Amino acid sequence: MWIVLAVLTGLCWGIGELFTKSVLHTGKVGPITAIAVRSTVAIPIMWLVWYFAVQRGGIEPRDWYKADTPTLLKLALGSGVVAGAIGMLCFYGALHLGQVSRVKPVAFALAPTIAVILGTLVLNEPFSVRKLAAVGLILAGIGLLTAG
Repeated sequence: MWIVLAVLTGLCWGIGELFTKSVLHTGKVGPITAIAVRSTVAIPIMWLVWYFAVQRGGIEPRDWYKADTPTLLKLALGSGVVAGAIGMLCFYGALHLGQVSRVKPVAFALAPTIAVILGTLVLNEPFSVRKLAAVGLILAGIGLLTAG
């Protein structure tokens, strides 16, 4: 099931960024406005899904807000500030200035590379020659897509 969700994520983000780049290209909307609108539209949908999935469906812990302070700080700072706000600001700024066919591969291919490295160093996930080769292929792909 994870692979289906990952593929759907890629499809949604690929299509979504095409629309975003098209909007930015008009010159009538800037990257910060695009992020603000995206977030404003997404937030009520996410809370509605959360309500039905968590409060009604019980598929996640209901009392997440009672987690310990380090967990809540990682959630707020890591996911909210670093990935959510700063990451989106940088991505939309790059999308505003560059070609979607170059920006998207760099941003979304570097993410798994960083995930492999940090997963190994911080989370003690297993590392293998296969993962090293995959990261090498990802980086080579970025080079091919962005060269020239």
